[in-house]
Amino acid sequence: MAAHQLTLSVPATPAAVTMVRHRAVTAIQGWETELSDEVVHTAELVISELVTNAVRYAGTSRVSVEVGLVEAVLRIEVRDASPVLPRPGLPDGHSENGRGLFLVAALADRYAAEPTPTGKRCWAEIALAVRPATETHLFLPLQRSQP
Repeated sequence: MAAHQLTLSVPATPAAVTMVRHRAVTAIQGWETELSDEVVHTAELVISELVTNAVRYAGTSRVSVEVGLVEAVLRIEVRDASPVLPRPGLPDGHSENGRGLFLVAALADRYAAEPTPTGKRCWAEIALAVRPATETHLFLPLQRSQP
């Protein structure tokens, strides 16, 4: 698969989340690759969550976004000028926010937040697994451990 990339720098406003998500999905779909709808939808959600976190918590004027496809990995990277690294966690059932990185961790094959000389970068990678010709389903019932 050939390398493809989209790079954007946007104002850190709530409207930027929608704009970045739409531009990234349009770019991904235009790369003339055979990405499944599942991969595109996963990327769309991961992009939304990472950009939303940068806009909401970074307190900076701009956010940089890179989406790249190299071989069999779709990488999403969001940079901002805040040095504070996000801490993923699971909020209680009554919280209206705080699930973004939990969702990213559940959807991406790899993800991290790393300091940079000018702030931080949060990234996620989605592996483009090749499906076998025949799928095998295995069902293992959950069992309670005996006291």
